[in-house]
Amino acid sequence: MRWIDSRVELLEPIDAPAILQKIEKACRTCYQSLDLIQEGSAERLIKSCINRGHESILEHANITYRVICDRGVLAEWTRHRIASYSVESTRYCNYNKNKFGNELTFIYPYWYKDIADINKFKLIDELSEDKQQKLQWWSLINCSCQDAEIHYRMLIEEGAAPDVARAILPNCLKTEIVCTMNIRLSLIHISEPTRH
Repeated sequence: MRWIDSRVELLEPIDAPAILQKIEKACRTCYQSLDLIQEGSAERLIKSCINRGHESILEHANITYRVICDRGVLAEWTRHRIASYSVESTRYCNYNKNKFGNELTFIYPYWYKDIADINKFKLIDELSEDKQQKLQWWSLINCSCQDAEIHYRMLIEEGAAPDVARAILPNCLKTEIVCTMNIRLSLIHISEPTRH
């Protein structure tokens, strides 16, 4: 069993000048003003359009990235975001295989950083109530994940296919998502998740 942090990586470089030119051409099609394209005109036009609420022009450019998160975040994210997703499949992936290190991998809870640096030899009474509570949660979650890994392994060894054994996997199981979405959705929904 292994615990890791969630992370995001861009899968292709962003060519900002090319993106700006593409968006400008799309936008100027609306106004039939392609003849006004000149050095620096893209940025001015795009800023003006955004200020007026004409954000649909941003949908002509896409970005693709890999997200490593837990299954719970996957469910929330893909439910509320319009994009193209390719997701690690618990139906086909057998975590008892060497390519997975013969183990399950889990994502640390977002609050784990609050207790990660606690000295194991420190008395629990010396900790704040908040940290004591989080340590208790962590103990329960970690034990539950250990049990899930043991039972997953047993099911696979008994001949169950991964799509049967996955029934006992917890939401904090690590998953990978490759996501492609247009820049408008990326900027609005990913950078400001509290809007919804």
